[in-house]
Amino acid sequence: MKNVGLVGYGVIGKRVTDAINVQDDMNLVGVCDVISDWRIQNAVRKNYDIYAATTEAEKEMKVSGISVTGHMQDLLNKVDLVVDCTPKNIAAKNVEIYKKKGIKFILQGGEKHQTTGHSFSAENNYQSALNLDTTRVVSCNTTSILRTLGALKRAGLLDYARGTLLRRATDPWESHLGGIMNTMVPEKEIPSHQGPDAQSVDPDLDVITTAVKVPETLSHMHYWNVKLKKQATKEEVLNAFKTSTRIKLIRYDQGLVSNNTIKEMFMDMGRPWGDMYEVALWEDMLKVVGDELFYAYVVDNQAIVIPETIDAIRALTGIETYAHKSINKTNESFGIK
Repeated sequence: MKNVGLVGYGVIGKRVTDAINVQDDMNLVGVCDVISDWRIQNAVRKNYDIYAATTEAEKEMKVSGISVTGHMQDLLNKVDLVVDCTPKNIAAKNVEIYKKKGIKFILQGGEKHQTTGHSFSAENNYQSALNLDTTRVVSCNTTSILRTLGALKRAGLLDYARGTLLRRATDPWESHLGGIMNTMVPEKEIPSHQGPDAQSVDPDLDVITTAVKVPETLSHMHYWNVKLKKQATKEEVLNAFKTSTRIKLIRYDQGLVSNNTIKEMFMDMGRPWGDMYEVALWEDMLKVVGDELFYAYVVDNQAIVIPETIDAIRALTGIETYAHKSINKTNESFGIK
């Protein structure tokens, strides 16, 4: 049983916290943040121990009636590993604190690969993360790329891949703060950062990505054109995707025609927040023409990295040596079938 702390109780952090709390081989010590509003108050209602990241934050928490267990340093004194889910660039500043304390730590995909020197994807490089001091769970889009292309690669089908990403404009809960309306904004650079990011996990991937920001907030959508190493049937391709427990094949002809209908399905399934931890890939849209493959899928930007983070905890702490055992254990706790 390893003691784990969570720093940054935001969109990803609150989900990781709940996920840690239901594992039987790790113990959630507490959560640390600077906020004192409704977000951290939900953590209080769940009976999580609250730690203040700063002295000023502690004062504001106490004014708001929040019982503060201690400061960030107090939390770090009690844990074997910390998962940092703070906003982009803040985590990079916390790294020196973790290193000075000699604590293992996990960052999220908003930070650069160079910050940790290792980037993580459970199905692709679990073994390389065993007992490391740190890793970075790659971003939501990169996670989806590695799952899908990794499945094709393991089946001996992947030659090279070219993908276009339709990216959500902002997170749903921040829709009132900004984002785009009545337009689409292409990213200036080709490739977009997701392709090179996937190569930080698997340098052998021949992948190029382009990205367009679109005026919606629910999820991302990907379109892929893959050159296969050989001519294959649609059934062979689908069987390759089925080797990943975190790719969910869906059907357009069953009414799953958009990201909102897919979200509704997962809400009806009883998932927390309607979260979709899997890549939702349309099997009836998928097309094979000779040695070319075309397919599309949807990515839940708020949820896909949560199971990956749990697996990363096991890898870094050495709780579980084998990727498939950790993945299966995590899947069971999340209701992924």
